[in-house]
Amino acid sequence: MATSKAKPKPRTAAKKKAVQATPGEAEAQLAGFVAKFTPEIAALTEAVLARMRRLHPHALELVYDNYNALAVGFSPTERAGDGIFSIAVYPRWISLFFLQAKGLPDPAKLLQGSGSVARHIVLPSLAVLNSPEVQSLMAAALELAKVPFDPAVKHRVIIKSVSEKQRLRRP
Repeated sequence: MATSKAKPKPRTAAKKKAVQATPGEAEAQLAGFVAKFTPEIAALTEAVLARMRRLHPHALELVYDNYNALAVGFSPTERAGDGIFSIAVYPRWISLFFLQAKGLPDPAKLLQGSGSVARHIVLPSLAVLNSPEVQSLMAAALELAKVPFDPAVKHRVIIKSVSEKQRLRRP
């Protein structure tokens, strides 16, 4: 007697909504995403974003409110693949990603991860972002970028996607 087994359902990725928003709405949405985190992580996120905006006033901020983390890319274009930096906000920490880290000189051995393209640094405080070693890495990343920031581009926040299903933003 033959038995039939039920086929397992295929795994599907978390659904993401494409979002159309005016610049003011996008900034308000980003603030709402940040507010989901603990007050300490939210305050550090706001400080890191403010510093990144001062350092890169011609970057487009590409926002992805993903399943695992809130990611904010700093890119010269609307293409994620052109991004130079990104911050990823997790419930307990924030990481600064160097999205084009291949060949990036790192004499202080700050970069973490084994990726062949992107690497990161955990930011326990704003002081780490402001450190001469990290600023040197950022300057080198800008020099090696495939597409440089364009001084003619005006900064704006662009909500690229919002996952319908997300992990808790607080530990």
